[in-house]
Amino acid sequence: MDKKIIKAYWDKFLENKSPREDYPIGDITIFGGDPKTLANLVDKGIKTATTSAYDLYTKTEYMPTTGDYNIILDDKELPVCITKTLVTEIVPFKQVSAEHAYHEGEGDRSLKYWRVIHEDFFTKEYLAAGKEFNDDIPCLCEVFEKVYDEVNGDI
Repeated sequence: MDKKIIKAYWDKFLENKSPREDYPIGDITIFGGDPKTLANLVDKGIKTATTSAYDLYTKTEYMPTTGDYNIILDDKELPVCITKTLVTEIVPFKQVSAEHAYHEGEGDRSLKYWRVIHEDFFTKEYLAAGKEFNDDIPCLCEVFEKVYDEVNGDI
């Protein structure tokens, strides 16, 4: 990850904003699974939500927070756009809504598709952490909006 490129991207976003403290940086995000496709979906405004396994966060790891700004990176770890977190909520996997699945923007955008893809992804994450996935695991559901890209500036 080239920190100079990322810092320059963030500085360009902040260029005409005052005070800068009103724009807290949350995270530099590379989506799991297929970073190139997912970053592209965010950039196109199709993907406006994501889900992560709440209980796999470490004490030192960034957890999405409403109001934070996040730099979205592609598969080459280059900035694609900046998003702002609008909503976060923790819900059991089995209770993630069809609306949330739709806003994730993947596949046919159905809850059925979302569950298949995320069950596979979370099963692997839990296994790597020495834990077992089940449909009661707490999921951190985040809703965000794209607010900036280098081509269009502020959206």
